[in-house]
Amino acid sequence: MKYLLPLVLLILIASCSSSPSNVGFITKLGNDTLAVETFSKTDQGFTAKVVLRSPRTELAEYDLKQDEFGGIIELTETKYSTIEGFDGEGMFSRSIMKDGDSLYTKYVTGNGEVRSYATKYDKGALPFIDMVHWPFELALNEFAKSENDTVAQKMISGNNISTFIIANLGEDKRTIRHPSRGVMDVWVNSDGQLVKLDAAQTTRKLVVNREEHVDIESIGKRFLALDRAGKSFGSLSGGVEDEFEVNGAIFKVKYGSPSRRGRVLFGGIVPWGERWRTGADGATHFSTSKELMIGNLKVPVGEYTLFTIPEVDGGILIINKQTGQNGQTYNAVRDLGRVPMQISTNEESTEAFTIVVEEEGSGAKLKLMWGETVFSVPFSIN
Repeated sequence: MKYLLPLVLLILIASCSSSPSNVGFITKLGNDTLAVETFSKTDQGFTAKVVLRSPRTELAEYDLKQDEFGGIIELTETKYSTIEGFDGEGMFSRSIMKDGDSLYTKYVTGNGEVRSYATKYDKGALPFIDMVHWPFELALNEFAKSENDTVAQKMISGNNISTFIIANLGEDKRTIRHPSRGVMDVWVNSDGQLVKLDAAQTTRKLVVNREEHVDIESIGKRFLALDRAGKSFGSLSGGVEDEFEVNGAIFKVKYGSPSRRGRVLFGGIVPWGERWRTGADGATHFSTSKELMIGNLKVPVGEYTLFTIPEVDGGILIINKQTGQNGQTYNAVRDLGRVPMQISTNEESTEAFTIVVEEEGSGAKLKLMWGETVFSVPFSIN
């Protein structure tokens, strides 16, 4: 009997240490769950499982081994079947191996071909995985050990290593600056672990919360079942290309169409009084086959990009001559001109941001619709 209690304790300890962690992150875009993650530390680094829902559900597992600076020695990404979920056998998807001063990436293409490339290693480099946040947990853990108020965290995506700036704002508040999307607000606990991330100031505008009890296997099965029922999450902001023929003129529009997903739109994720890309992703493009008159502004035949400054009383439509740029690139010198917009309210809500050109008398009207709000600009066709 004297050996029984220690034996039982050893069995319990071994059982607890080998059981998977159910601590994780829930990522939401508006009311909709975009991603779910669970993760835990290992003797050599970190392991994580991820359910990512856009455009359709994908299941992946990551096993990371870290060097003395917290960076990658080896990362293996395994994908799981959309039929069997995490219960099935995983399939190799990608690996990153550190050798000397280089990181060697091997990955499987869509047609099953295995390819590889090398990237120069940067001290402490971690993976960047779009819409996935467990690497930020590691970056914040390392930041908690630093005595500096700001740290340049290196993160690898594809064959590029980018710099993310982590800053200490005091107490439990941090910020992480994405190199192109903007600043994310972050709250941490006393151990430097990520508790909440709010990307409202960035182009993604998602929110991440830490949860202590996440059954990712069951969650994965549920979202895969929704996909099979035709209820997948879909694209974050699907691209739209549309054409309208109005009073003898052909109009074409090309834009990213974000969905509302229960969010406050104008005055919320689209602030009043600030320039907006008027959609998502790339700049919104508009072309006309005939000369237009919008107020006192003459718009020659051709293609333009549209930006807006929404206001509670209407705001401004900006017509810019530069084309092909992303939605964050704006050069005021290239403006053709600016014209006022009218604002109105629809009884029915438009879930996905929509641009239309409608006939209005002998002319037409450009309408920008999202939620219950409609911005419109009437014009004549020469």
